[in-house]
Amino acid sequence: MKPDTTPAQNRPKTYRVKSFGCQMNVYDGERMAELLAEKGITEAPEGEDADLVVLNTCHIREKAAEKIYSDIGRLTKGKIQKKVPMIAVAGCVAQAEGEEIMKRAPAVSMVVGPQAYHRLPDMLDKAVQGERVTDTDMPAIAKFNALPQRKRRTPSAFLTVQEGCDKFCTYCVVPYTRGAEISRPYNDLLDEARKLIEAGAREITLLGQNVNAWSGENETGRTVGLAGLIHSLARLDGLERIRYTTSHPNDMDDALIAAHGEVAKLMPYLHLPVQAGNDRVLKAMNRSHTAQSYLRLLERFREARPDIALSGDFIVGFPGETEAEFEDTLSLVDEVRYAQAYSFKYSPRPGTPAATMDNQIAKEVMEDRLQRLQDRLNRDQLAFNQASVGKTCDVLVERKGKHEGQWLGKSPWLQSVWFEDEAQLGDLVAVELAEAGPNSLRGVVREVATV
Repeated sequence: MKPDTTPAQNRPKTYRVKSFGCQMNVYDGERMAELLAEKGITEAPEGEDADLVVLNTCHIREKAAEKIYSDIGRLTKGKIQKKVPMIAVAGCVAQAEGEEIMKRAPAVSMVVGPQAYHRLPDMLDKAVQGERVTDTDMPAIAKFNALPQRKRRTPSAFLTVQEGCDKFCTYCVVPYTRGAEISRPYNDLLDEARKLIEAGAREITLLGQNVNAWSGENETGRTVGLAGLIHSLARLDGLERIRYTTSHPNDMDDALIAAHGEVAKLMPYLHLPVQAGNDRVLKAMNRSHTAQSYLRLLERFREARPDIALSGDFIVGFPGETEAEFEDTLSLVDEVRYAQAYSFKYSPRPGTPAATMDNQIAKEVMEDRLQRLQDRLNRDQLAFNQASVGKTCDVLVERKGKHEGQWLGKSPWLQSVWFEDEAQLGDLVAVELAEAGPNSLRGVVREVATV
């Protein structure tokens, strides 16, 4: 075996974690930052180069791998006077392309998958000695037991409760990069939630690839689903708001629907991806619902919580999708009137069944359909915001605005709201929504409920 001649590197003093994609990647990025902080490495100040850069990748978007190589190139090129940082590639692209990344990008010292990042400090010790390290093992739950105590980040915190996916939608790589569905133990989640609250969190968003597939045994030994966990979290003093994402229609149950009418701390917002409005396309995607079963689910949520804001995901241009089938998606959008939604052109992911299907849709056709879909979604988002004008609601203050005395936060319906008044991070401010735009609302303060 040829000896490793890679030169040793100085131990990094500063780091930067750059996360792409979903909220679960944001959570993972925060946890990796906490691991590095425990090793005495501090976050690089804004605008300054870091000694260690962690690229926490997402494999969902088109050409995700190539974009990572572009980022690596930007970090390594043109560094005549400044040294090249140590680079770690983490996340789903790392899981899918670990050895290939090592071959194509000699500047990368570490490649670590989303189920192995708890071993990042040990990998760093080896990388400092000049060893290039790859770890893409997929242990079921071990990483959570190895992670340090949570640190305060913002008044709103993420809490991963479930990982992986067993649904095998034909367009999706998640079952291959995140593994099978697993649920974290109930007691572990309550403990982490308490620590987040003690550190200042007033809102917790429960995360999972299929978050409503979570189940566990509560303190009495009874098996409960996500609704049972939400009821338990709602009893924690200091926690004011609960959210969850992302859900799958197949895992919705009566208890979770009812919880939206029973738990005051559960915010009136539901993100429930549909992907398409035509049953043939849904079947080709291996989605378990039909357009009508999906619409019936939404009606049940509206019955439980009439003011609920609805959000969804859409893919246009799935292989074989006809113009008439795309029109079915537009019809579904017109019926639902989403408060928010996310829409994308189909892009083939290597190793997924859809990547080899016949009748791949031309790029220009997908672009036209996406624009038409987004026109409808933007119309409905603006209409929802405009319909909110005149309401008074609590806004959780999350950060300062661009101007002196300006603050930004979220309404119960996950709208971005800004206002000008005296406040502090973490305040719950009673705000009258006075003016609506497509992406945010202006509020007028009526009352401040401080931490």
